[in-house]
Amino acid sequence: NAFCGCDRLQRIATPLKIDLFPFDPEWHEYNQFKGCDQLTTVDLLGGAHNKTITLLHMESWRTEMIEEINRINQFLPNTPAHEKTAAIIQWMDSVIDKIDHYKAEHHRYVKEAVTLLELALWKAKLDEKDKNSAEGRTKTANIIDAESVRKEKRITCGADTVIKNILPFLQLE
Repeated sequence: NAFCGCDRLQRIATPLKIDLFPFDPEWHEYNQFKGCDQLTTVDLLGGAHNKTITLLHMESWRTEMIEEINRINQFLPNTPAHEKTAAIIQWMDSVIDKIDHYKAEHHRYVKEAVTLLELALWKAKLDEKDKNSAEGRTKTANIIDAESVRKEKRITCGADTVIKNILPFLQLE
C-alpha cells in the first residue's frame, strides 16, 4: 500500500503480470492506489508484450492489442480514486487474456502452415521423374511398389529439414 492515498501520483510504470497487486484481506479490496485521485496514466515496462504483438499473424490482431493496451489511459482519468487499483488489475487481466488468445490462434495458423508445407514438399518429391520405371512389372507389384515409393518419398522429401529451419521464424516468444 505504498501509494495508497498519494494524491500527487499521476503516472505508474508496471510490468504486465497477473497477480501483481496483492489483495488486502483487512480492507477486503485491492487498495494499492486507493485515494490516488491524480493517477491517470499506466505505462507497461518490459518489451516482451511489444515483441509478441509485432509478431502476431494478423494486422487486425496487432491493432486490437495496441488499442487494448492504450485503453487504460482512456478510462483511468475518469475512474473514481477508490476503484483505480481494481480497474488496473482488470485491464491487465484483459490484456493478458487477449495476448494468450492471439498467441493460441497464431500457433494454430503456424501448425496449419507447417502441415501444408510438408504436403507441398512431399507432392514436389512425388512429381519428380522416377528413374526406376515400373515398366514390365505386374499390376499388383506396381501397386505395392507405388505405395512403398510414396512412403519413401514422404520420408526423403526434406520436410523435416525445411520445417526445422523455418519454424523458428514463425514462433512467438
